[in-house]
Amino acid sequence: MNNTATRLITLIFLLQNQPNQKASELAGKLGVSLRTVHRYFEMLDEMGIPVYSERGPYGGFSLVRGYKMPPLVFTLEEAVAVVLGTGLVQELWGDLYRESAQGALAKLENLLPEEQTREVTWARGSLVATGMNRADLKAQTPALEKLRRAIREHRSVSMKYQSNQVPHPSQRGLDPYALVHRWGWWYVIGFCHVHQEIRTFRVDRIFEVSLLETSFTQSPDFNLQEYLKNEMQTQQQITARLRFEPAHANMVAGNQSYWETVEPQTDGSVEVTLSSPTLEWAASTTLAYGPAVEVLEPPELRIMVMEWLEVTAGKYKP
Repeated sequence: MNNTATRLITLIFLLQNQPNQKASELAGKLGVSLRTVHRYFEMLDEMGIPVYSERGPYGGFSLVRGYKMPPLVFTLEEAVAVVLGTGLVQELWGDLYRESAQGALAKLENLLPEEQTREVTWARGSLVATGMNRADLKAQTPALEKLRRAIREHRSVSMKYQSNQVPHPSQRGLDPYALVHRWGWWYVIGFCHVHQEIRTFRVDRIFEVSLLETSFTQSPDFNLQEYLKNEMQTQQQITARLRFEPAHANMVAGNQSYWETVEPQTDGSVEVTLSSPTLEWAASTTLAYGPAVEVLEPPELRIMVMEWLEVTAGKYKP
């Protein structure tokens, strides 16, 4: 046993398989000094693994009764997957789970064999996911914290919500069921007291959220995965047809996830279809490509893009 992590794992299993072992016996089995064994006990305590001792001729060191340490037998890829998952938790949740994620990672790295530790160190420096939140995560943290607590405790919340369809925030009561991260935004899904139905709200549009003493019972028929699937299917969609000029046809390949269909034309141009929840969103997407693209249909989208271009051009006239 040539490293501390391996000895710690072995020590845990020795205590798990045979309670009340003397420190001197454990030192002999591990091939280390008595002082080192006591240092290992301190390390296990710091990692949250419950070890206690009993005095007397029949006493010794044991794990707390009922505690079982699962074997950390990972392949290199499995170890990397766990560590990268911890990184995603920090990226998505920020301060809410930062310390917990870092603590879990520290415990894992202390227990991994040397070869896996090297692989994990490489992965953390080379395989990085970032920029997943499109809104300021720090500004959303207070609301996310209260919503997370409300979901866990089944408590209703009161909030001011700024819809993109009305000019001023409105007061809402909500029984929050789940927090969901999609398309770079955080959403809370729950039963809206105003509309008396399950609705989805973007967290960055929530203001002055507060927990109420009122508790709620979530409908047993609610299934989060089914709701998300059906929401996408029932949400009103506008289908736009765009044409990329031959000189800019390569732009289509750079954003494959945007298009419902892709149809190369004989003249080298490419026609694509785009599903959008609103005309405004479709117009914004179209204008992002500038003169490389032309709207073929629907007519109302062509008109909107033309009007936006005229207004924009007017702002830049000498």
